[in-house]
Amino acid sequence: MSSHAPDAGPQTPGPILGPVTLGQAATDVLTTADATEKARRSQRHAEAWRAGQLDWAFDAPPPARPARPAQPELLPPNRMPKRGKAGSEAARLALLHALAHIELNAIDLAWDLLARFGAEMPRGFADDWVRVADEEALHFLLLEKRLRDLGSCYGALPAHDGLWEAAQVTAHDVVARLAVVPQVLEARGLDVTPQTIERLERAEDPESAAILARIYRDEIGHVAAGNRWFRHMCDVLGKPPAETFHEAVRRYFRGGLKPPFNDPARLEAGLSPEFYEPLAGGTQA
Repeated sequence: MSSHAPDAGPQTPGPILGPVTLGQAATDVLTTADATEKARRSQRHAEAWRAGQLDWAFDAPPPARPARPAQPELLPPNRMPKRGKAGSEAARLALLHALAHIELNAIDLAWDLLARFGAEMPRGFADDWVRVADEEALHFLLLEKRLRDLGSCYGALPAHDGLWEAAQVTAHDVVARLAVVPQVLEARGLDVTPQTIERLERAEDPESAAILARIYRDEIGHVAAGNRWFRHMCDVLGKPPAETFHEAVRRYFRGGLKPPFNDPARLEAGLSPEFYEPLAGGTQA
């Protein structure tokens, strides 16, 4: 693994005046269009929550869709251009841009989860997802800075709009949201990121590899948070976790769960094979 440590750039300032509740903070992030400002606000509101400066209240309903910058152009997944030859500079920029777009969506997904479902969950739920939102913001800023270091920027390439679909179809059901977003979409990152890190190191890009290594470790914790609160809700509802997961994924996730799976990382996150192996290769009921 590379010894280069990722650098997020200048430290963020202290909490800003504005939201006084966690729900207001969540909606503030969701309604911020500028990508960098969205990430910075996510960090500042997380800092304010940890400092006890935000009330544990959810009094600001989230928008149906988060605000987005004018660029990048959002395309259906099947219209996205190919990334080009593996190892080329253009392919590397396309990869980093795609990852930055995922992390920007992940900021909104974490705050939307809080705004939409926080009132019905214990306070520990808020602690976990504020941490996730803070880390997703760091990930975006690290990738954005790396793109700029390489002469590009977020928004320079098109991006696909499929990521928010998972939020839209699970907006009414916290169990379904916790099944699909952290335990399917983020868990997929655990499967593919180690190989991506190796490709970047072979391409003599240790700086980008170090950023992905940091993201990989944090994402194990994000999947773990999803699994923990999914199991909590199954306990509350008296439902068996694995079977409930299968039902939710078959109903709300389009496509198949694609092996090979990173079993050790998934197990570290609490996601045992009984959850995902029965769904490998297709999830439609």
